[in-house]
Amino acid sequence: MAAKLRFVRHSPLPGFRLSLGATLLWLCVLVLIPIGALVLRASEVGPVGIAEIALQPRVFAALRLSFSLSLAAAAFNVVLGGIVAWVLTRYEFPGRKFFDAAVDLPFALPTAVAGIALTAIYAPNGWIGGPLATLGVKVAFAPLGIFVALIFIGLPFVVRTVEPVLADLDFEMEEASATLSAHRFRTILLVIVPSLIHALLTGFVLAFARAVGEYGSVVFIAGNIPFVSEIAPLLVVVRLEEFDVPGATTVAVVMLALSFFMLLAVNSLRAWIGRRLGHAFV
Repeated sequence: MAAKLRFVRHSPLPGFRLSLGATLLWLCVLVLIPIGALVLRASEVGPVGIAEIALQPRVFAALRLSFSLSLAAAAFNVVLGGIVAWVLTRYEFPGRKFFDAAVDLPFALPTAVAGIALTAIYAPNGWIGGPLATLGVKVAFAPLGIFVALIFIGLPFVVRTVEPVLADLDFEMEEASATLSAHRFRTILLVIVPSLIHALLTGFVLAFARAVGEYGSVVFIAGNIPFVSEIAPLLVVVRLEEFDVPGATTVAVVMLALSFFMLLAVNSLRAWIGRRLGHAFV
């Protein structure tokens, strides 16, 4: 009796089961379990208790300051980061490699060192803060200082996200626009920007996510004045130092929920724009 032929269907991705198991293990151990424990600890006070803590004047002021400045800094970095990425990609000039490497400094610099450096520069007796103080502009120990610090730590996320997209952008589209007598601004607005929207929104999400939870580089320059320059991450630390674990976990869970819904809204907007522009955005 002739032996039956057996065909084995191989996956194009070798080691799929092993890689899937490692991914799920990483996701559970490092992400889902800690977040679940945080939510479980905060749920001990109940929904009413969470609402009461979140609406406390000091807590509400810290949350509003953190999220409003994080959104503003991320939006500012989208514009500034797009310009920096454009210059580094499209122009050759002396020191270009130096400036390109300097963009990554916030990645490598310890956040505490960045905070001390920014405070020294923008303090009322600093190199930049001194002249600004004579004009009545206070940067350090004020919300403006927090805004500056969040721009500093968020800019590389936008630059490094937009830069490769700009490098791969086809020059023929710009040349075609120029041959159709389109002005440079119109070419940028209607040809280049639509091609960069996905990268710009991704950079915005990354910059916002980094800014909203930033602590080290902000705590020094903020001054940490309640109702003025106290950020939500610092308030979590203050609650822990006061042995108010339910209060600390509640503030953390509120930050987590607000961040999640904001990121979900931005990702939904990115998908909607992708459909409208006809791009296959994921």
